[in-house]
Amino acid sequence: MQLEDYFLFISEDDIRIKGHRLGIDNVLFYFLEGYTPEEINAIYPDLSLEKIYANITYYLQNRQKIDAYLLRLQNWRETHYHEALKNPSPQREKMRKIKQQRQNSIKV
Repeated sequence: MQLEDYFLFISEDDIRIKGHRLGIDNVLFYFLEGYTPEEINAIYPDLSLEKIYANITYYLQNRQKIDAYLLRLQNWRETHYHEALKNPSPQREKMRKIKQQRQNSIKV
């Protein structure tokens, strides 16, 4: 089995762990924060230690490429977060109005 066989390379900016909905970024986030593979396994109990180690090994063998991937992913998330703040969804706007109504009723 090749190391790449543990992953689904959906696109340049979407690498998933085969058999899971998780991206490699989910595991690497904790690994880069200093968590051990066993601690990561406690967070994602459906993810085998073998797959966690495969993520870490793939990262260590492709550090420059994966660091660039993680940076693109972080930038994408930040951009979409700011866009969501500027253009809230109907659900978010409804929740904002409910919150405002509650605050107004407390002040009275």
